[in-house]
Amino acid sequence: MFMHNKKLQYTVRVQESNPQLATLMLEQFGGPQGELAAAMRYFTQALAEDDPGRKDLFFDIATEELSHLEIIGSIITMLNKGAKGELAEGMDEMAEMRNLTGNSTSQTQAILYGNGPALVNSSGVPWTAAYVDTIGEPTADLRSNIAAEARAKMVYERLINVTDDPGIKDALTFLMTREVAHQKAFEKALYSITPNFPPGKLPGHPDFTDVYYDMSHGGDVAGSWNSGDLWTTVSEREQQAAVDGGDGSASVGLKSTEAAAVEAFAARTASAPDANPVTGAELGAGPGAGAVLR
Repeated sequence: MFMHNKKLQYTVRVQESNPQLATLMLEQFGGPQGELAAAMRYFTQALAEDDPGRKDLFFDIATEELSHLEIIGSIITMLNKGAKGELAEGMDEMAEMRNLTGNSTSQTQAILYGNGPALVNSSGVPWTAAYVDTIGEPTADLRSNIAAEARAKMVYERLINVTDDPGIKDALTFLMTREVAHQKAFEKALYSITPNFPPGKLPGHPDFTDVYYDMSHGGDVAGSWNSGDLWTTVSEREQQAAVDGGDGSASVGLKSTEAAAVEAFAARTASAPDANPVTGAELGAGPGAGAVLR
């Protein structure tokens, strides 16, 4: 059961209308790192969670994210307030829209949504449930949640840097700071599970869990992530292939009818190595086409 309090979690004070800035703010309304995506991620995790502590945590933060959605949506609404009235009343101030000036998403906001907050990102891409990456394993989901809060913090930092409005900066700083608090809560929940790595039930294969394959050669940098007592570093190319001890090929067992069909297909579509046909590209070749047959 949800109950709505008409007071915002944090007061929104916008200095003046600014539809272009409102468009940028949409990133945290309907974007992949935005508040709706976060709310839906944690809400669905809460529904599926069996641990009472984590269920409570997910519900609490999901509900707070909805409060944050209301805050960022209110900022967008206030930034669009003047343009909304001018557009609705057909005032001359909106005449510049006829020349399609400014950000195209701002124009879409005006024409399609009447300058209301839409569930799109700052480029006009509609919100999608694909932004919710829950996998149903708490240790994996908590790590994803921590990363999601970190990404959201970075978007808020960037939004703070593109406005001089003190009221907007103040509200965005609050929202950014809550991302920090949520990261801390999720980390505590993660490390309250012991063991919490690797995710899931099955252990990693002992032959490969401590191996670092140095596959990008040139300018190598050694650090705790690829060297030291925890790692066996494999740099030789030959040792990086067929690490299971096999021949490194792919094979499959086929029924006799399947094998016959595969052989017939291969024979029908075989390339002739000694063929050198003149192609249409060569017949029409001009400068810059490279070597061609004549």
